[in-house]
Amino acid sequence: MSRASNNSGLKQGVIDGLPLLGGYIPVAISFGVIAVQAGFSTLEATLISVFIYAGASQFLLVAMVAAGSPLWLAVCMNLLVNVRHVVYGPNLVPYLTQSKAWPYLMHGLTDQIFALAHTRLPQLDDSKKVEWFKGVSMVAWLSWILGTAIGGVAGESLTQQWPVLDSVMPFALPALFLVLLAPKFSNKRWCATLLVTITMALVIALGPFKNAAIPFAALCGALTFYVLTSHIERKQSHAN
Repeated sequence: MSRASNNSGLKQGVIDGLPLLGGYIPVAISFGVIAVQAGFSTLEATLISVFIYAGASQFLLVAMVAAGSPLWLAVCMNLLVNVRHVVYGPNLVPYLTQSKAWPYLMHGLTDQIFALAHTRLPQLDDSKKVEWFKGVSMVAWLSWILGTAIGGVAGESLTQQWPVLDSVMPFALPALFLVLLAPKFSNKRWCATLLVTITMALVIALGPFKNAAIPFAALCGALTFYVLTSHIERKQSHAN
């Protein structure tokens, strides 16, 4: 924490974002490979990562377009997958400052950035929060774009030379996300919330409505956290 207070907000954001490279670049390379195989050019795949920048939704978009799905359906499915951001935003509000930059910076809000911000923002001075978010989100965004370009240009030849990469790369991002969430399991309230969320995601993913797993599990997790928090607050008020 002392190191975080000594560094500038931007510098601390860049430092905190560097571990994300180990998860973002391999999965972005996978996306670049898949997009090119689906008929997109390297430039088109890279522009998708620049402007859409939505992780799993990009894979879904490419798959649906390649399968000949109507554009409106592809857009609707991408919105459904990303509805979890409706939960992310309100959870970060208590840690944000009064700045007109936040709506623009939210383009850089991903699952991993949310987990990192939820831990780091409460530790930072208000004067450093905007710059920190700029630093960490820029590292993640640029690494995703770079990985996509590499995947589009050389990804297929890399996977042909080392076939094991096909199995390893897609798991890099989930593994990184689990590492970022691990500290929350030390808190009973968060532990219960995460277990409910994970369980619901697995149950739904094994059923016929796989695309609803993420938003529905996120909703269940949010409701669980709200109920547990309300219960604890009621007990504290009765004790007083």
